[in-house]
Amino acid sequence: MASRELRYSVAQGQFAICQLPSGSAIPGWASSGAFFSITATDEELSIVCQAGVVPTGVKADGPFVCLKLRGPFPLNETGVLSSFIQPLAAAAIPVFAIATYNTDYVLISERFAASAEEVLRAAGHNRI
Repeated sequence: MASRELRYSVAQGQFAICQLPSGSAIPGWASSGAFFSITATDEELSIVCQAGVVPTGVKADGPFVCLKLRGPFPLNETGVLSSFIQPLAAAAIPVFAIATYNTDYVLISERFAASAEEVLRAAGHNRI
């Protein structure tokens, strides 16, 4: 059982995690769809977007499902994401996490989606 029971939903669609070189311009395709995330660092431009919009030749992995934790959570609250991903880690299910001001999103490879839902349910988390 999880130390905290959380509720989550599954975003519609298939997602990809892409990497472009540092300093790359943000491509127009990256911001299409209802959910996307763009992070620029001095090492890379990382993009999470709808899998179907990624052009051939772009370094990308997927498809992923995107789980959205039911927030909002105060920014000073600790352990929210940990209580959600710990059971997945214990079951050897890899995750890619994204945080926003209100909540957290967890991307899971589609090949692990069914087992991830079983693990989360067994840990006391509920899909809404």
